Amino acid sequence: MSTVTHDVPRRRVAVRVGRALVDLVLLVVTLAGVAYVVPWALGYDRYVITGGSMSGTFEKGSLVLEQEVPVDDLEVGDVITYQPPADTGVSTLVTHRISSVSTTEDGVRQFVTKGDANPDPDPWKFSLTDGTQPVVQHAVPYVGFALIAMADREVRMFAVGGPAALIALGAMVQLVRGLREPRTKAPTGAEPSAARA
Repeated sequence: MSTVTHDVPRRRVAVRVGRALVDLVLLVVTLAGVAYVVPWALGYDRYVITGGSMSGTFEKGSLVLEQEVPVDDLEVGDVITYQPPADTGVSTLVTHRISSVSTTEDGVRQFVTKGDANPDPDPWKFSLTDGTQPVVQHAVPYVGFALIAMADREVRMFAVGGPAALIALGAMVQLVRGLREPRTKAPTGAEPSAARA
């Protein structure tokens, strides 16, 4: 009799802990989904800082949120993400601060950028062919590491499959518990509260 008495509280604690874990996982997944969708819905482009050239302003692993502005409105001091000219040999996007703006004889605006942590400006001038350009508005430290990790297929499968497996396990536990619990009889003469399908 004492064994049964001790097992019931333990079972209740285990059930509560299990439910709390499932709820926590659901909350984290929901918040991550909202954090991923909301910037896009508000019109922000997202970029991850992968180098150290902007250290002191944006550390490696930061997520920068950028909004499109007309190229004609770009000024010295704006931080932009752009593709350097093809002849530079740089094949990745660069997020640097505009250090100078000039206009060619043809009326084309040319830009020079510099990383805040770099001693010298970038060794190229460039013009922007699109009518708009993303400019950094906000930065969130460390979040970029999670996005970089999510680019890996195995990590993505674990991040999506893990919570799904926990939810499925929680549902199965509740189903088994529902099947194992003794059914209480309705009082005689009372109508059943639900009809069996």
